[in-house]
Amino acid sequence: MFTHLPSLGVGLGFRQPFKSDLFLNRQQVDFLEIVAEHYLQPSWQQQQELELLASHFPLIPHAINLSLGSAEGVDTDYLRQLAALIKQLNPPWWSEHICFTRAGGVDIGHLSPLPYTKEAVKVLCRNIAEVQRWIDVPLILENITYMVTLPSAEMTEAQFLAEVVKNADCGLLLDVTNLYINAVNHGYDVQQFMQDLPWERVVQLHFVGGHWHDGILIDSHSQATPPQIWELIDEVVARVAIKGIVLERDENIPEFAQLTAELQQAREIGRRHGRWG
Repeated sequence: MFTHLPSLGVGLGFRQPFKSDLFLNRQQVDFLEIVAEHYLQPSWQQQQELELLASHFPLIPHAINLSLGSAEGVDTDYLRQLAALIKQLNPPWWSEHICFTRAGGVDIGHLSPLPYTKEAVKVLCRNIAEVQRWIDVPLILENITYMVTLPSAEMTEAQFLAEVVKNADCGLLLDVTNLYINAVNHGYDVQQFMQDLPWERVVQLHFVGGHWHDGILIDSHSQATPPQIWELIDEVVARVAIKGIVLERDENIPEFAQLTAELQQAREIGRRHGRWG
């Protein structure tokens, strides 16, 4: 279904602290994922940065504040700016999260989970349809981490993800770290979760390591990827022809050589399964 999309390979979430090192190691990074919100109302310097990045790497916009799960609908002004950015970059796909970040017109500043209900699926699909009227570039949706499971669940998380992407005709950005963290914190079976996923819609992966705090595994994007997540990556890549895999490192950013070592490990997994060069 998404076989027509190009295979981008192994990418990195762009962050300012390693900008100089990135350009010194261009051959080790196939593409970049950028946080869309950083460039929606760009200053002159941000616009120059965006053009510089785009001249050296394929760019995938990753939005965080569209709030696709909001019952009151999406913010038209925000959507207009996002559509302009995506039109400027003309990427093969772009991504957002299955969550809500606004309620009652208030920005809550957090990726918040939705109840796994048919009504929530309808809200998401209605908002996604509105977004697709503005943006015709393929959209892929990401699974998030959550601290609490909302009541009134009518289906499992994996079944909910499958219902949303099928009904909205979107791809899936499978965050392997988020999958692992939720399984650890909420005690569910990763293998059962993966059995319920719509593998034909998985386009891209995210990976990174988190940290423990008071017995809870936190999705802090602050540590090297642990062995358990590498094992999951290997299993996922063996199942499906992934188009791209992205390392997201936001905190405690190490020497760039440590990031490229993780990229190389991901590249080797892909090569072993014939996924990318």
